Amino acid sequence: MAEKNRCAWSKNVSDEYLRYHDEEWGVPVHDDRVFFEFLILEGAQAGLSWATILKRREGYRNAFADFDPNEVAKFTQDQIEGLLLDKGIIRNRLKVQGAVINAQKFLDIQNEFGSFDQYVWPFVGGKPIVNSPKTMADVPATSSESDALSKDLKKRGFKFVGSTIMYAFMQACGLVNDHTIDCFRYRELTS
Repeated sequence: MAEKNRCAWSKNVSDEYLRYHDEEWGVPVHDDRVFFEFLILEGAQAGLSWATILKRREGYRNAFADFDPNEVAKFTQDQIEGLLLDKGIIRNRLKVQGAVINAQKFLDIQNEFGSFDQYVWPFVGGKPIVNSPKTMADVPATSSESDALSKDLKKRGFKFVGSTIMYAFMQACGLVNDHTIDCFRYRELTS
């Protein structure tokens, strides 16, 4: 059986990385808990590789109440200090504190818009942006949409939401499809 063609970034890292590419990356999300998960994970990734974060995904799930923003928003300073001892996550004080702040702000958005889903999709006109890159060199690090989302989230008090992080978030959550045109997932997600 022939090997499926995939985006170059997904190859030769780990089975977990390959599964992420094949099953999650670029799939349109409409579940607020998944949006919150990727806000935490993408913020944690700042300055690190995605492989590093994926290896710790279960650690993050355990540390951050199964990515329930209602629970994370209530984390106390003692809980934050405990997380800084948790080897299952990236033990960076600013990132951990940022995740708690982001949970609180996430709830504010849900209260204002009804859901984070209803808030975020208008940034891309309500449907995924399909960029059709030929190679990964054609994939941008930011876009006008990620700039706008970043600016709005920062204005609302979110942390670790720069445009590059938000572009990665948009790719992860399927607001943008940046699978290369020769990748089997490009065809599946655009059909």
